Amino acid sequence: MDRLKSLKEILYEGSASTQDEIREELIRRKYSVTQSTISRDLKRIGAIKMLDGEGRTVYRLSEDMMSSPVVPAPVANSMKELVHEVASNGMMIIIRTSPGSASLVARHLDSQMSGEIMGTIAGDDTIFVAPSDVKKTSATMVAIQRALLGHDA
Repeated sequence: MDRLKSLKEILYEGSASTQDEIREELIRRKYSVTQSTISRDLKRIGAIKMLDGEGRTVYRLSEDMMSSPVVPAPVANSMKELVHEVASNGMMIIIRTSPGSASLVARHLDSQMSGEIMGTIAGDDTIFVAPSDVKKTSATMVAIQRALLGHDA
């Protein structure tokens, strides 16, 4: 479990913005790891992505968010850069994001739109959004566009 301790140290430093950067740092620290190992370890320790003060996406430990030296950037301004497309098939809303940004965007939606959406499922660059009422999917999509992009795209 020394590898997990080193991974936590890397995340606490706040400079790792990609899994590849984390992998390279762990290799530098004499651990033999693959990207899939990093991905599993990040989930195991509860790491999340957030925006630092410069608007870069970085991995952090969720319990460190309150005491972190990384100051989150205003999320609403940064979402425009992360979200590429918001679309719907009439039942579900799909959001396409920059690679690796879907969980950050989904977390923002979950916290800001709890009455309008049942929940989200985030992959790497795609989010599935389940509206609370499928009869209001179009209105929910407009609200999402307004929340993420600042307009009725």
